[in-house]
Amino acid sequence: MQFECLPGGSVTGSFRVPGDKSISHRSIILASIAQGTTHISGFLEGEDSLNTLAAFRVMGVPIERDGNQVIVQGVGLHGLQKPDRVLQMGNSGTAMRLMLGLLAGQSFDTMLAGDVSLSKRPMNRVIKPLLEMNANIESQAAGTAPLQIRAQPNLEAINYAMPIASAQVKSCIMLAALYAEGETTITELAPSRDHTERMLKGFGCELVNENLQISVRGKQTLYATDIDVPADISSAAFFLVAASIAPGSEITLQHVGVNPTRTGVIQVLRLMGADISLLNERDIGGEPVADIRVRSAQLNGIHIPEALVPLAIDEFPVLFVAAACAKGETILTGAEELRVKESDRIEAMALGLKKLGIAVEVMPDGIRIQGGSMKGAVVESYGDHRIAMAFSVASLVASEAISIRDCANVDTSFPGFVELARLAGIQVSSHG
Repeated sequence: MQFECLPGGSVTGSFRVPGDKSISHRSIILASIAQGTTHISGFLEGEDSLNTLAAFRVMGVPIERDGNQVIVQGVGLHGLQKPDRVLQMGNSGTAMRLMLGLLAGQSFDTMLAGDVSLSKRPMNRVIKPLLEMNANIESQAAGTAPLQIRAQPNLEAINYAMPIASAQVKSCIMLAALYAEGETTITELAPSRDHTERMLKGFGCELVNENLQISVRGKQTLYATDIDVPADISSAAFFLVAASIAPGSEITLQHVGVNPTRTGVIQVLRLMGADISLLNERDIGGEPVADIRVRSAQLNGIHIPEALVPLAIDEFPVLFVAAACAKGETILTGAEELRVKESDRIEAMALGLKKLGIAVEVMPDGIRIQGGSMKGAVVESYGDHRIAMAFSVASLVASEAISIRDCANVDTSFPGFVELARLAGIQVSSHG
């Protein structure tokens, strides 16, 4: 699939982007191993989260749809059944890493696989702590999927100091800790998104989370609870940047999750001079939610604080577009993690921005972007949904059309992106 984007325009209106992907994955996982019936509203109908849902159906969890709700009949901590096939995680590193933690302590064998992109992504970062917990996992030679998980119902609790700030690694260990004897303690380098901690508490799990340490006692019973999935701030980010850079724009994004471990994109844009307001702030199911109003503004280049990097890790492709539109130079450092996402996002964005006429310097752990004027070009997304959507936003300030190749994976995180973008005022269409 290819995106064709005509240049110019502004974005206006009030609308809601799809549900949060991170919370959608976790809601299915925890509801499945809880006791009782969980009702999930706002579940993301993207390929990634639907793959997670399908995996639990294969493992014997009754999951039904009722209008816009997903209803999960939990089978308890030890109620999952041996799947009769390989569990396919598609394009989702979140799903594969979290599922690995959950499956490490089961009494049956399983195999996890993904698409070509996911099969290149590093899994040793989660395999290593799981092996310390006495898990039995086999990967490919490079530490990649497919992953064979052997039955191991006797995991051991560990104390683990994380070498990187990663919510996926942390969440993987916490899920495995539920099946371990004793108390597992994880020490973080820096705060990372805390959806798993919040949701575990919502399901009745006792855990201690303070001073960058999380302790989880094994063998606890989870109890069903209803979940309202807020709109995904990672999806909202494309419109936050679009409204900031396109003259005459003003939008309101409804019911967006504004968990403080996820609002790095807002903080970075505000440091650059963006006009962003949080309205109607409230708390729903343990997650903070707000409506976000954005008006166009002159952005200025900044050196992005490294403390914000883990809080905006998925939003950097579109933040690079904001930097390309800013006055002056923007510098990002401390972001090695971007090299091992669905693509090497630093290299992929740099190549595309250079084609659009922007001066870019790539560094091992980041990028230096000189704001300027964008022209048209044919750019590659490398099958990365966030790269494709970021360059769609760039078309608002380009002087000529932008064509974006290999965009089929946009549906993994943002089903209906083209339709909603067009409704807002981005002149994008898809072909092939």
